[in-house]
Amino acid sequence: MALASHGALARGGVNRQAFTAVDADARLQLMAWAAESGLEPSIDAIGNLFLRLAGTDSTLPPVLTGSHLDTQPAGGKFDGTFGVLAGLEALTAIQARQLSLPRSLELVVWANEEGSRFPPTTMGSSVFAGGMKLDQALAARDDQGMALGDVIELFLARHGELPRRDFGTPVHAYLEAHIEQGPVLERAECSLGIVSGIQGLRWFEIEVQGQEAHAGTTPRAARRDAQAAAMRIAMALTRYFEDEDDIARFTIGRWQVQPGSPNTVAGRVVFTIDFRHPDAGALERMGDAIAPLCEQLAAPCDVLVQELSHSAPIHFPSAIRRLLTLAARDAGMATLELMSGATHDAKWLHTMAPTGMLFVPCEGGVSHNQAESAAPEDLRAGTQVLCNALIRLAGESGAARMPSSQ
Repeated sequence: MALASHGALARGGVNRQAFTAVDADARLQLMAWAAESGLEPSIDAIGNLFLRLAGTDSTLPPVLTGSHLDTQPAGGKFDGTFGVLAGLEALTAIQARQLSLPRSLELVVWANEEGSRFPPTTMGSSVFAGGMKLDQALAARDDQGMALGDVIELFLARHGELPRRDFGTPVHAYLEAHIEQGPVLERAECSLGIVSGIQGLRWFEIEVQGQEAHAGTTPRAARRDAQAAAMRIAMALTRYFEDEDDIARFTIGRWQVQPGSPNTVAGRVVFTIDFRHPDAGALERMGDAIAPLCEQLAAPCDVLVQELSHSAPIHFPSAIRRLLTLAARDAGMATLELMSGATHDAKWLHTMAPTGMLFVPCEGGVSHNQAESAAPEDLRAGTQVLCNALIRLAGESGAARMPSSQ
């Protein structure tokens, strides 16, 4: 609730978009809490923030846990934030008990997970893991035309003089706690989900270019109406992605019309597509149909289709899923295994180290919404299991290595 005051909205939600002053203020609050437990901060060039609880053997790669603090423009209090605060609570408890663990534990706040201001999503973790070059990330622009490279140094400076972290430093394992953002756990009356993997994701930006004209004097046959062409494309795409089994997830999330005047034929429309599917073949086949369909229906306008992000479905290692199940059993909790429909920073850490996720229910399955809510007892349960699992992983010596594949 305290972090939700940073970017608080009138209807109870949060607007704390990445790389803003409000985003930095929330991080400063987190750093102040972490300092009380002696956690040591560092930051990298894209703004990923690390808070370290040192282990007894500094030569061993650390165990990481965390999530993100940035939100959607009208987001909720728990998306991402729960995983960060669960990690802080776990590390605080471990430090308070003075447990002697070989491996260091690090809480990480990934920068720009949402991608709502500077696309694409999961930017910070992607750069850290080598999925995106730093220069490519810094070239990203918001809807006002501002480049990330124009604001990043001010954002980093707001954190104070912190040690700089390199990208791609070795990681022993990564765990991420999160609200489910769907209704499965609540309907099953289960407080804890073990995530089997993350469905694939493709993001596109569609730009339809027509010609501005007077709304009252230009006959239909003489118009190059970007709005009309974009609407034809959008309706056809919506029909194409309506699969009978309701597995595909297709969303047009942003729609911009220029010049936006009531009495002017639109000269340019830009809209975004978010397409997800758990099957790699379907993700490729259906996603590849977007550009040809747009080109077929754009006339007499021109269309440009740009793919912003493409990530295949992933499956977390069975060894990590078993470890989380055992950590839940230690706490006397039942679990349910499920696939994540939402994308998460864990997808990039999966390319570097054994990675796993655990979910707790959210009320009504509602997320990316100001009404987003979660029960304290479920948050507590998820945090307890995360803590148990982190102790198991950080207690492993250099000789005990988790398998990095299925």
